[in-house]
Amino acid sequence: MDLQIDSNVALVTASSSGLGKASARALAAEGANVVMNGRDEDRLQDAVEDVREDATGEVVGYAGDLTVPEDITTLVDQTVEEFGGMDHLVTSAGGPPSGPFLETDEEDWYEAFDLLVMSVVRLVQESAEHLQADGGGTIVNITSRSVKEAIDGLVLSNSVRMSVIGLEKTLSKELAPEVRANAVLPGTHETPRIQELVEQAVERGEYDSYEEGMDTRSSGIPVGEVGDPMGLGRTVAFLSSPESGYINGQAIVLDGGAGSSNL
Repeated sequence: MDLQIDSNVALVTASSSGLGKASARALAAEGANVVMNGRDEDRLQDAVEDVREDATGEVVGYAGDLTVPEDITTLVDQTVEEFGGMDHLVTSAGGPPSGPFLETDEEDWYEAFDLLVMSVVRLVQESAEHLQADGGGTIVNITSRSVKEAIDGLVLSNSVRMSVIGLEKTLSKELAPEVRANAVLPGTHETPRIQELVEQAVERGEYDSYEEGMDTRSSGIPVGEVGDPMGLGRTVAFLSSPESGYINGQAIVLDGGAGSSNL
């Protein structure tokens, strides 16, 4: 399927690794010109070089901290200066610390809100005019399935990420028809973070092998395996394309059926 996003411009935040990187790779493979972002300059440039291997569009990287408003302004300005505009915004950010409610202090709450919610608010504020121009564009927010079903020990993610969904739904109405806004809610995917956790468990003797550890993580997933990050990336690319033109204001769970929520 031709997604018809060749030569479009996409900014993907927190894309030096994991699901953000997979989204950047999928968009670039479809011919979009992609701006990648991360806090660590060296790690980001390694990721850019990696994504370029599959790209048919141009790929560049700009470092910046999503909790610093000035960095977000600069990031959007650099994107527009580099490619002359912006058609797609994909927001991603690292997860907040785990832990139960009674062990989470007020500073943790404010830091999680700044990272997960205000980063999206500021990115959209800076990008909206560009996304609305020249026929319009899209916003895709990568969040977590925790907004549909609370996950034990993740009080910050369970609570704070829901604000992104409320924002996404509001944007899908206020910025329409020029801009469509959707969200993807990933469950367990085989990202470098998951790989690291499984490898650490193997070293502790909890599993005999990496494969056993991954099989254990797959045991509660009806499709029988953890997610492939590129599967999520291709979903993001689809939601950014005219082929998904009637999908707007939706929060799409990608968890292999592991969740129990009806909605």
